[in-house]
Amino acid sequence: MSKLNASDKFLDLSDYGRSFGRFFALQLKETRFTPIHVTLLFGISGLFAIYCILNQYYLAAGFFIILKSGIDAADGELARLKNTPSYVGRYLDSVFDIFLNFFFLMTICYVSKTPFWVAILAFISIQLQGTLYNYYYVILRNKSIGGDNTSKIFEYKAPKALPGETQKAVNILFGIYTIVYGIFDKVIHFLDSEAYKVKTFPNWFMTLLSLYGLGFQLLIIAFMLPLGWIEFIAPFFILYSLLIFVLIGIRKTII
Repeated sequence: MSKLNASDKFLDLSDYGRSFGRFFALQLKETRFTPIHVTLLFGISGLFAIYCILNQYYLAAGFFIILKSGIDAADGELARLKNTPSYVGRYLDSVFDIFLNFFFLMTICYVSKTPFWVAILAFISIQLQGTLYNYYYVILRNKSIGGDNTSKIFEYKAPKALPGETQKAVNILFGIYTIVYGIFDKVIHFLDSEAYKVKTFPNWFMTLLSLYGLGFQLLIIAFMLPLGWIEFIAPFFILYSLLIFVLIGIRKTII
């Protein structure tokens, strides 16, 4: 919530890993570890989760999925503590997230013998859900007085590299980012193209919206795995997408 003005802060149900992330970042503040190293570390945690799913160690898989969310919160915290903002880190974080989401779903569906087309539809559903959350959240951050505005509502070109990073690296990662996220952004913008004109979003609405945050999505998966509900994960996220239209409807009619 450090990216928002105090009056705009809300209960983010997807950000349960923030306390651990802040604690972890504090331990690394005086070391040579950089936010990029932390981003790589959450990628490794995600790979461990995939390995555990493949071997049907579902409780361990849930642990590494939740750990991934906690470490995911640490890279941004460490960047703020060391005052080293980075577009490379921001785009790398997002690219890792989408690839891990894809492999989580493919691995789950492989183990549960869910049809491939259902796995693809579940992946698309998860990404659209997360994109809706990010779309409204970035709008709020840009409107919030004193809030963070490093993320833009509409991103058409690579930003200028910050100190300590090269423009070439920023350009490459921005290109990958726009390729893998572009279609999802366009769909959500099409469904609610006027959202950016809103002055702010109520706290209750953002809390409801956070049910679509990546952290909460992963928490659902982490709980469903050890409960033996692996075959229901993909169908659940497909049906869970119906809430997209409810949230957009609330935004258009009430806010």
